[in-house]
Amino acid sequence: MNSTITEVDVSGAKESSSTAVSWGPIIAGALAASTLTIILMLVGSGLGLTMVSPWTGATASIATFAVSAAVWLVVVQWLSAGLGGYLTGRLRTKWVGVHDDEVYFRDTAHGFLAWALATLLVAGVLGSALSAAVGAGVQATSNVASAAAAGATSAAANAGGTADSNSLGYFVDALFRPADAGAVAPAGQNDAGSTAQASRILVVGAARGEVSADDKSYLAKLVASRTGLSQADAAKRVDTVLAGMEDAKNKAKAAADTARKASATFALVGALSMIVGAFIASVAATLGGKQRDDDEAHLVRG
Repeated sequence: MNSTITEVDVSGAKESSSTAVSWGPIIAGALAASTLTIILMLVGSGLGLTMVSPWTGATASIATFAVSAAVWLVVVQWLSAGLGGYLTGRLRTKWVGVHDDEVYFRDTAHGFLAWALATLLVAGVLGSALSAAVGAGVQATSNVASAAAAGATSAAANAGGTADSNSLGYFVDALFRPADAGAVAPAGQNDAGSTAQASRILVVGAARGEVSADDKSYLAKLVASRTGLSQADAAKRVDTVLAGMEDAKNKAKAAADTARKASATFALVGALSMIVGAFIASVAATLGGKQRDDDEAHLVRG
């Protein structure tokens, strides 16, 4: 029995009482990574806003802006994760009596934990502020890119729009412009009833995707009676206005689809950059830990 107790005691003495996780270096590395992330995010936001201009043709496209933002996000992950991981490895204490493979694993785990903590700090505590700062450039670019079609979009795409909205009103006004702009408007030019009917026809047509032949014919009669145009010319004007509405709707759809693709690209690249960041933090912690142990060993030998 004494022999058995002795073996158990010897076996237990081989197990270290200290934990394998050094939270101090992990927290320090995470704070350093978070701080660098904030600085680089603000720099990227400033650079992104320089790509946006209210002048037509002077701003970058949504796709270009999204790709640039995604690339910058990768750079941010590389730099911040590398710094945080390296500091985590260099600042931890030396593990005595631990196999080299175990040291390698612990350093890798410490780097990953530092990256994870930094990610949680940035996303949880500072997420709203960073989203507002970084998203300002994306929002501005989106507004500039869709400005040309935005007015017509709400009337063409939204069947519930009101008859006196600016976008719909533009197309109604285009229908009822007098044939001679310099002439005095006919007595019925400002007939609210005709305007309301035309507005409802355009709204329902936008909801259905097309204006029926009967509605087109009726619109042509209203336009002819209000503008002094012949029936044939009034019908041509109706077709021109409907084509303009359709073109505006298609431009709006194209702008929305471009924004959707750009957002998807940004999200996917962002997720990939985070995975790369986790890997870099783990490797950097391993390198930092190895350099720390090598420097200490060199001092001991010296």
